[in-house]
Amino acid sequence: MHPSSTGVAVDSGPRLQIVAVIPARGGSKRIPRKNLLPLAGRPLLTWSIAAAKAAPSFGEAWVSTDDDEIATVAVEYGARVIRRPAELAEDNTPTYDVILHALGMIRAEGVDVDAVATLQP
Repeated sequence: MHPSSTGVAVDSGPRLQIVAVIPARGGSKRIPRKNLLPLAGRPLLTWSIAAAKAAPSFGEAWVSTDDDEIATVAVEYGARVIRRPAELAEDNTPTYDVILHALGMIRAEGVDVDAVATLQP
């Protein structure tokens, strides 16, 4: 229930479980370690985590990564981590495949997901 513009409580129905998935691999070729490089005083990756956590639509923020240091930073900033296999961390790996893998792993954790939003670091 939430108040309408008239102040009367309105039942908006069941809330969808939307998760944010942030794909952040460790092996960037053009800018090495770019997801961990500082931007305005903190690692690039953390801005996407903060945005996901601040958005009321998302239940949780998940970072899909193949990199131990990225995983550590993600947890420090409040995200959950999905360990991505090496074959999904190549230069030419489609984001779609990464998200499908992440969705399967999130569901395996017992999270009932209605929708996924991808946030790039």
